[in-house]
Amino acid sequence: MGRDPARARRTLVGDAVATLNPGAFAFVMATGIVSVAMAHKHLDVLSSVLLVLAITGYVVLVVATLHRALAHPRALGADLTHPGRAFGFFTFVAATNVLGTRLALDGRHRIALGLLLTGWVSWLVLGYLVPAGALLRRTERSVVSQADGSWFVWVVATQSVAVLAATLESTTTAWRNAFALLAVFSWALGAFLYAAAGILVAARLLIYRVSPAELTPSYWVAMGATAISTMAAAEIMTMADAPSATAARGLVAGTALAFWAFGSWLIPVLVAAGWWRHVRHRVPLRYDATVWVVIFPLGMYGVASHSLGEAAHLPIVTAIGAAEAWVALLAWAITFVAMLVCLVRALLRARSPVDDDAPGTGEPDVPRA
Repeated sequence: MGRDPARARRTLVGDAVATLNPGAFAFVMATGIVSVAMAHKHLDVLSSVLLVLAITGYVVLVVATLHRALAHPRALGADLTHPGRAFGFFTFVAATNVLGTRLALDGRHRIALGLLLTGWVSWLVLGYLVPAGALLRRTERSVVSQADGSWFVWVVATQSVAVLAATLESTTTAWRNAFALLAVFSWALGAFLYAAAGILVAARLLIYRVSPAELTPSYWVAMGATAISTMAAAEIMTMADAPSATAARGLVAGTALAFWAFGSWLIPVLVAAGWWRHVRHRVPLRYDATVWVVIFPLGMYGVASHSLGEAAHLPIVTAIGAAEAWVALLAWAITFVAMLVCLVRALLRARSPVDDDAPGTGEPDVPRA
């Protein structure tokens, strides 16, 4: 008996929502930051197209997440307490603030402020809920053995609050000191969290054997976290007379250069890890949502280099950022096409009149979002 294509498509969407990856907002993060990079290059049309795609993805993912919370609360709760997936929820915070930062460039400060409030509140809630659930979960494996690159998303989310707060600091007079304090506070906390996450992830890599399959693209977030920490610091350095920024300016400037240098050093290491995984051990390179966590660091490194170069008057750093922005755009385009191909294949499988009773058939395959 043939499968009803309409019912199969509904099942496809339902399964995609039920298995929605908590880190799916990485698509919005990546698209939003590449849009910022193109805005810095004054490619306004391309930047606007990317912004529209980022906003569309954000709305779709928010609706899907809310539906999942209502229809599949147990699956959502299980992700919140899973050390390997829980930190992916911080991509919502980062995506919200990256969108706000991009909209602030267009002068949409009220919308950016609303997004900052949304990102900050969700950061506060998730900042206590996610680590507590992941660290207190009873399991036979130790917490260190489950630490991976996705834990750095907590750092990215924290620093994204600092970036947007620092961006909005110059747009107001009444709340300037409050925005500056929030920016400095978030940046300092993000730097501390980077050290904490780095110790845990390094301990996992040194103590436990990591298989090629376990060396996922999420480790690129370690570089993305250094990049957004650099950008947040650069934005703080440009604050004129905010007391909190004045008090921390020397520390922020020196640490910004340290973050940028370490992130630059990490890029060849991560490329070599990818070669070891996909070439040496032949782990197939397929599209899934985790690929976007590679695109975001590439784009963020370009934007951060641009911001640091201008703030610290380092033309060579600015030039590196300009070149990296093209790399990020190319990587984004390839990944976006791969995502569309994956989606089209899933839809074609859902429409095909496959016999439900035939061996090897059943529910349609769903690209994990």
